Amino acid sequence: MRYLIDRYIQAEESVVISPFADLPILDIIEKSGIAEAISTLPDGIRANREAVAETIENNVRSHIIKNHLLDPAYFEKISKLLDEIIKFRKENAEKYKEYLQKIADLARKATAAQPDDMPTSLNTKAKRVLYGNLGKNEALALQINDAVMDSKQDGFRGNQAKENAIKYAIYKVVNDVEEVERIFAIVKQQSDY
Repeated sequence: MRYLIDRYIQAEESVVISPFADLPILDIIEKSGIAEAISTLPDGIRANREAVAETIENNVRSHIIKNHLLDPAYFEKISKLLDEIIKFRKENAEKYKEYLQKIADLARKATAAQPDDMPTSLNTKAKRVLYGNLGKNEALALQINDAVMDSKQDGFRGNQAKENAIKYAIYKVVNDVEEVERIFAIVKQQSDY
């Protein structure tokens, strides 16, 4: 068997056909635009408008699902926008260029994860995420951020006693056990803490 494989099966070296070979399509859209991103797709997909649309939509949806826990409120909003854009594409097939512009704008928003209406006092990603998930209440976001920063200890993730100290500090701000659990799940995902 080994003789047959060595004798009759051969493969050529792979050839890089795109300078964007290792970049996800959403990064290409963000850096170079929608036209460049489409040009990096395989010929079979690029030739079919429906396939291009579904490829980009699936990449945006995958990004949303993967990053949802980092900022649930923001990615919920992005998910709704994606649903609207998909509906627009299906209802207005003749407006393909307009659809591409909308999906490119959404891809940029999804990868940036930075809402446009952000107060300047929220100067870290964690503060911005809290703001977006606390009904855009800037004062509450800052209070909870301060409570977490004052109570967190190194290596708190997975250590029940250290996690409880943070939860207690959050509870002193919001006085609601369910809200504490919801907020702590978000806090736990932030690399700033």
